[in-house]
Amino acid sequence: MTQRGERAAGAIVGSAVGDALGAPFEFGPEGAFSVRFPEPGAGGEMCGGGGWDPGEATDDTQMAVLVADSLLERGALELPDVFARFVRWAAADPKDIGLQTEVVLTSGDPWNLAAALHFQTHHRAAGNGALMRAAPAAVHFAGHGRTASLDAARRIAALTHGDRAAWEGSAILHDLVRVALDGGDPVAPAVVADALAQVPEPFHERWAAVLAPDWHPGLATEFNGAVWPCLGSAVWAVRTTGGFEAALRAAVDLGGDTDTVAAVTGTLAGAAYGLAAVPGRWTAALHVPMPGSPGRVLRLADLVALSARLTGD
Repeated sequence: MTQRGERAAGAIVGSAVGDALGAPFEFGPEGAFSVRFPEPGAGGEMCGGGGWDPGEATDDTQMAVLVADSLLERGALELPDVFARFVRWAAADPKDIGLQTEVVLTSGDPWNLAAALHFQTHHRAAGNGALMRAAPAAVHFAGHGRTASLDAARRIAALTHGDRAAWEGSAILHDLVRVALDGGDPVAPAVVADALAQVPEPFHERWAAVLAPDWHPGLATEFNGAVWPCLGSAVWAVRTTGGFEAALRAAVDLGGDTDTVAAVTGTLAGAAYGLAAVPGRWTAALHVPMPGSPGRVLRLADLVALSARLTGD
């Protein structure tokens, strides 16, 4: 595996690991992870709970796999196909699905109108549900250049999120992953500033605030299920720690929407540190059941193979 392939696999597997690690602590208090697992590296962290088996990934990773499946089977980004896969998955009664995403996918509206109509009605559509599934597309389109990657991020996000703030968050994440796969530091202030330069007004100022070098999750003005503090927390977790495991511990310890914050953190940390940095005791139990595809359960080797196909490595 090339260095780039190692980082790409790190992003894909890291996202799934973060999802499964954080799931049992979702909506719990700050610091709950460290209270239960005070000694880093001691083991047992893939504990399950809250309806999840140990190592079981949630809707975050399931939707990410659906994006990857579409890209690989169709050979291009075909938005109606991605949306149709999402709809079939939502109809298969997954254990968990975001409220906004569920409303959009079960509305019966066409792929190019469903999210926009939801936003017109509810005026709130800046959840983190597009960030959580971004790893496969970020890895795939990184090799297609910045413009293609940013465009794909926004278009995939728009399938379920009508608020453009969510599109821009996905675009920023794609850009940071692209830098990491090229061997750069995705959370370096200059790199983040360059990604922010791609965000148009009126969205730039709010994104710049949560991605500033001195921002921390204690400054968040929304629950971290919103797109801004979710990505801001992931960048903070990678920026203020020194490795994959430490970043994931910091992310889950924030409490709240722990599976998605940790999934986004895992995407960034995995892209930065590579697959070898992901603890084997976490990947050993990792599995991704796929509602709507009876008997299909992806494990570590499947996710690594998926990453290789997405990058052509």
